[in-house]
Amino acid sequence: MLIPSRPLSRRQVLRGTAAAFVGLPLLEAMGPSVGRRALGATTDNAKDNAPKRFVAMCAGLGFHGPHLFPDRDDADLTSTPYLSQLAEHRDQFTLFSGLSHPEQQGNNGHASEMTWLTSAMRPGLAGFRNSISLDQMIAAQVGLETRFPFLALSTSGRSLSWTPSGVPIPAVASPAKLYQSLFVEGDAKEIEAEIRNLRRGRSILDTVGGKAETLERKLGQRDRQKLGEYLDSVRQLERRLQQSEGWVRRPKPHVDVDPPKDVQDKNDAIERQRLIYDMIVLALQTDSTRTITFELGGLNSVPKVEGVASDWHGLSHHGKDPAKIDELKLIEQAEFKVFAQFLSKLRSIDESGRSLLDHTAVLFGSNLGNASAHDWHNLPIIMAGGGYRHGKYVAHDAARNTPLANLFVAMAQHMGIETDQFGSSSAAGIRGLEKA
Repeated sequence: MLIPSRPLSRRQVLRGTAAAFVGLPLLEAMGPSVGRRALGATTDNAKDNAPKRFVAMCAGLGFHGPHLFPDRDDADLTSTPYLSQLAEHRDQFTLFSGLSHPEQQGNNGHASEMTWLTSAMRPGLAGFRNSISLDQMIAAQVGLETRFPFLALSTSGRSLSWTPSGVPIPAVASPAKLYQSLFVEGDAKEIEAEIRNLRRGRSILDTVGGKAETLERKLGQRDRQKLGEYLDSVRQLERRLQQSEGWVRRPKPHVDVDPPKDVQDKNDAIERQRLIYDMIVLALQTDSTRTITFELGGLNSVPKVEGVASDWHGLSHHGKDPAKIDELKLIEQAEFKVFAQFLSKLRSIDESGRSLLDHTAVLFGSNLGNASAHDWHNLPIIMAGGGYRHGKYVAHDAARNTPLANLFVAMAQHMGIETDQFGSSSAAGIRGLEKA
């Protein structure tokens, strides 16, 4: 082992123009900025190829289990108040119970939202470091095929997407700004400015990469391995920057849809969800991206839902109060109703003789199984579309939960990733998820 004569100064190593990238192992954090500049177009033969897509959506305030889960495995998928909202799609989704990530107790009752797509343990506690989210693992492989490697969306501003180094990726909460990036062309000056910024980014990476390779000669074996991972990230981002320059010059797709107007009333949470659902459909239909996350944030105020007069977050902590549960039901039924509309839109779009939903694996659920108690076991999980054999409720062991990450492995494989492990997974697949 080669030991430096004195400790290396990180600031010294990345001095000068590279100082802006002191966190360079977090390079994936640049993904959204690259993507937002280059959202929207597709290749001429994209539909002929029928690409696979992945969408993950998490409701941070959970869903009241008795209104979602049937009493038995063979129950009809319209037998509960929430499932009845999805009645027309009962042959297009599978409901799971008895799934969770291990050791999700965190620094607060909602911390498990940070790890819903990563499965990292003990979120927010001392020494915690998040890991890569499933969407970013997928985007690293398939993201170069579209203008935008991924979309991270939210109604609250919080994100489900995390870089390989455990840094949250900023989420887009404005449908109007998203539409602008997806479909509105910049003028010649704006395009050239984007290209200059992309080239400047590449020159900075050249400097950082050169300094890192010089540093490698002074390191021991373990540090060399870490540095090798860092350099791989540099090279990956370089490829993204090169690809993005080509997308900047390519015309964005035209859609015969009026630009959305952002909802000004922050309490109109359901309408905000609906608008982002509409933008997801457009992004997938135009093959602007194939990987999307959507965080459905709740409110610490009264949502604009008929019959509701109480704070949403307070209702989620109902303490089994029947009156509170009745109000909560109105909110969550409205959430399932707009989710059903989203599925309907995906089903209505033909792509190579099948629906867009057939080519899109949709993961919908929550990081809380019982939001009233901040319980992260027995999560509500729905898988829709993706060409799977659906139409059933699959109850895993409620006492000894199956790792949710087992399902994530199946999703990664569905998207063409060669892996048999993700996060806390214990198997490469899950009972109840079968290809049609």
